[in-house]
Amino acid sequence: MENSKNRTASIKRTTNETDIALRFAIDGEGESKLTTGVPFLSHMLDLFTRHGHFNLQVEAKGDIEIDYHHTVEDIGICLGQAVREALGDKKGIKRYGNAFVPMDDSLAQVVLDISNRPHLEYRAVYPSNQVGQFPTELVHEFLWKFALESRMNVHVILHYGHNTHHMIEAIFKALGRALDEATALDPRVKGVPSTKGLL
Repeated sequence: MENSKNRTASIKRTTNETDIALRFAIDGEGESKLTTGVPFLSHMLDLFTRHGHFNLQVEAKGDIEIDYHHTVEDIGICLGQAVREALGDKKGIKRYGNAFVPMDDSLAQVVLDISNRPHLEYRAVYPSNQVGQFPTELVHEFLWKFALESRMNVHVILHYGHNTHHMIEAIFKALGRALDEATALDPRVKGVPSTKGLL
């Protein structure tokens, strides 16, 4: 863990299925360096990073010869852990974020609360089960592990669309923008934004 004042974190996770090194900065410039072995996921993470104005580096090796599941899941775990660590004591943050993003035919909304109570509400139906070689069911898997490990309450609502690529793209852009809003520092907030005094 590196966080606190500079709001960055580095995560290293090695299992029999994956080997992942990830570095995340909340207050970035939208720069990403991604080697995931899963091209569609790399594309989505790049969009998330750019729209959230974060910095993200991922170096991942996984058993993609079997399928993408373990790699996608474990990157979600690592990113969630990195966001949580980078937030540090959470003092001064806005806490809540809400973003609507249109992408051609599709419209996605992500609403989140940095609550320390992990939950994913996922309302998305796609016209196709795959985008290229990427199974759409892995979007849920990624987001659930991200919400769980970041200990955030994340609501994803895909309002409509008919192109699966566009629909997932809108979700990841909205996730970046909602997280950018929730992690922003507000000078009016003294301590943590909770009547409990703890997040």
